[in-house]
Amino acid sequence: MQTRSFNLHTIIEKRVLTQAAFILRMERKGIEFVAGQHIQVGPPNGIHTREYSIYSSPEDDYIEILVRQVDDGLVSPALNKLGVGDSVVINDAVGYFTIAEELIKDAKFLFIASGTGISPFHSFVKSYPGLDYKLLHGVRYANETYERDDYEAGRYLACTSQDKEGDFHGRVTDYLSKNPVSPDTLCYLCGNCDMIHDAFDILEAQGLRPENLFTEVYF
Repeated sequence: MQTRSFNLHTIIEKRVLTQAAFILRMERKGIEFVAGQHIQVGPPNGIHTREYSIYSSPEDDYIEILVRQVDDGLVSPALNKLGVGDSVVINDAVGYFTIAEELIKDAKFLFIASGTGISPFHSFVKSYPGLDYKLLHGVRYANETYERDDYEAGRYLACTSQDKEGDFHGRVTDYLSKNPVSPDTLCYLCGNCDMIHDAFDILEAQGLRPENLFTEVYF
């Protein structure tokens, strides 16, 4: 089995989004990837890394990840202590949560995310201008709609479970139950495993074929 190597990359920007969430922009240093893939990232002197979906586009000359600090986590608290000029370790991008090139122009997409599971969809939207999509983003509070202005007006819908300041009050599964999806839609689901399991069942019951449902489980 071939060993994937790690390299040091300097942080060139850090954007704080909420008390717990932030974006790290690092030197790309030749990393090749397709929108939807992920990398392993960790602090430079630690023994632990974590997989993060790439938030930026293959067309960018940098690489970005969206991180939410988990207080008892092995990686995210260490990453949050870093700033511009510090380094992280990164390995090559991998993963199959991608869009086939022949589908980009003509297919209709529904992206369903919980929390930081929005990362690959941000990369999709940046990478493929003109993509016909709707994005459902499940968060607790409306201030967790990470950089929603990056999405075309009318295509992003925040489902907030703990306040009524979003576009829909409730979970993404509540929205799906009340708003059936056309069976010819290609649905991509990313984030919490419980959300993905429940949403998958709802979509199947609405007539979507399993081969039109694509999943990336975060935890």
